Amino acid sequence: DWERERFTMDEGLSNAVKEVFVRLYKEDLIYRGKRLVNWDPKLRTAISDLEVENRESKGSMWHIRYPLADGAKTADGKDYLVVATTRPETVLGDTGVAVNPEDPRYKDLIGKFVILPLVDRRIPIVGDEHADMEKGTGCVKITPAHDFNDYEVGKRHALPMINILTFDGDIRETAEVYDTKGNESDVYSNAIPAEFQKLERFAARKAVVAAIDALGLLDEIKPHDLTVPYGDRGGVVIEPMLTDQWYVRADVLAKPAVEAVENGDIQFVPKQYENMYFSWMRDIQDWCISRQLWWGHRIPAWYDNDGNVYVGRTEDEVRQENNLGADVALRQDEDVLDTWFSSALWTFSTLGWPENTDALRQFHPTSVMVSGFDIIFFWIARMIMMTMHFIKDENGKPQVPFKTVYMTGLIRDDEGQKMSKSKGNVIDPLDMVDGISLPELLEKRTGNMMQPQLAEKIAKRTEKQFPNGIEPHGTDALRFTLAALASTGRDINWDMKRLEGYRNFCNKLWNASRFVLMNTEDQDCGFNGGEMTLSLADRWILAEFNQTIKAYREALDGFRFDIAAGILYEFTWNQFCDWYLELTKPVMNGGSESELRGTRHTLVTVLEGLLRLAHPIIPFITETIWQRVKVICGITADT
Repeated sequence: DWERERFTMDEGLSNAVKEVFVRLYKEDLIYRGKRLVNWDPKLRTAISDLEVENRESKGSMWHIRYPLADGAKTADGKDYLVVATTRPETVLGDTGVAVNPEDPRYKDLIGKFVILPLVDRRIPIVGDEHADMEKGTGCVKITPAHDFNDYEVGKRHALPMINILTFDGDIRETAEVYDTKGNESDVYSNAIPAEFQKLERFAARKAVVAAIDALGLLDEIKPHDLTVPYGDRGGVVIEPMLTDQWYVRADVLAKPAVEAVENGDIQFVPKQYENMYFSWMRDIQDWCISRQLWWGHRIPAWYDNDGNVYVGRTEDEVRQENNLGADVALRQDEDVLDTWFSSALWTFSTLGWPENTDALRQFHPTSVMVSGFDIIFFWIARMIMMTMHFIKDENGKPQVPFKTVYMTGLIRDDEGQKMSKSKGNVIDPLDMVDGISLPELLEKRTGNMMQPQLAEKIAKRTEKQFPNGIEPHGTDALRFTLAALASTGRDINWDMKRLEGYRNFCNKLWNASRFVLMNTEDQDCGFNGGEMTLSLADRWILAEFNQTIKAYREALDGFRFDIAAGILYEFTWNQFCDWYLELTKPVMNGGSESELRGTRHTLVTVLEGLLRLAHPIIPFITETIWQRVKVICGITADT
């Protein structure tokens, strides 16, 4: 229904976003705090986990000696611990060393201290199961401000957090020191050695290793396989960064959302994805909803010159509710909301909420939500949480946003790789429908790239894969291909040959319809009475078609669109076209009036039913044929 087209930046949806933010803030379910986030140093913004691309790479593991303080020694008499790290530049931000409390080598050292190389910081040895006795040296450096696991360890042991990096990913001139609540602290010096100040992070890595080696504290370097997080847009290594951001307290919202699936009010298809949903929702973390971008819903919060924060739908509302005169200068928060925040409100914000509109009463909740499994957490779960918190039925019971979630797989390229702009392997569906020349395709794949150095490689691959561009295949062929490949929850490796094959199927149906129409239009087909004699072939195809209808309905009811498409293909191509149409030719060439009437009636009946079955998948070709078939059937009402 194109009259209901919506965009998340529309005024109505923007009002809904502000309304939700203000209500959650007043319920103490939104707060501003200093926590660790994925930070893109190139784009200078926090990003979601969905925007992080983990890549395998070869790297090094540096083994560094941390001298024990106060004359302490290990069980084997050493006066130092050896920690293993893949990020030696973060040594400057260490505030602890963790050992496993069951590790006989180190358990007697828990509560004692080491002296941190380069900065001479006295930091504690803590016992924590995060330290794996079988991995590395068994000693783990803890840098709460620059590692997500370390951040959690730091919270458990009240370790201070020391931020050593700027938002550009360079070493700061002076560190930022905070307690576990994010408040500024003077428990440690904020000094950073001059030789490392302002260095780019990877240049700092080399400098730190060289300095540690010069002190005789570099024990060894080992090759190491790494999983490195990259921003999918900026293309640079993501940095865990301690920043001030806005958060949603998700655990309160998650509880009824979990119960809705447990009780069967919402069902996942296939059911296995319920386990993925539960595993995340039952251990949900607070949701970072602020982004440092130019485009998006601006956070409805204002600050005065003393740093006090005021939340409201508008500045006028803020001033009125807080008795702030015109003499009080206010500035609005410059951050915008995570795009998933507005997307989480989609099922009700698009229907006019917060107003109690007719559309909201008529269309909410929806029946089936279709989504890819990779955004269960980012979209599906959050829609359920937000809807159940804000939308209630007439009895005050939380309303679910939808009753069924149909999970699709990801459409990958022919080699099984995820499609992305940076890989240059994205195939625009419209290009498969309308076709595109090679020069236009090259421009589309290599123009305006965030990483222009990849353009040449992408161009060569494109020229090899599509030397003549992409031929037009039509909308119906693409739709049928997508349905035929839609095995529940499995990823799809896109195959252009399958698309060509289903274009041939559409042509087959078109040609079969021409044969039927040629032999039935302006003929007596028995729809107005008259004696009919059905041949053996007529009775056979009608019986086969009845079985096809039954199997097709069962497939659709089970959300097996791939099976449904296969049933259509098999019946249309093999039974109807290859066999039945051929078997009608003897009757057409010499049958009696009743035999002709029976065969014509059967031809039209089966074709008319086949068009009904196929219409949800291939609506354009079926609609065109239907306009002629309905005349033969005597159908005059709107269809």
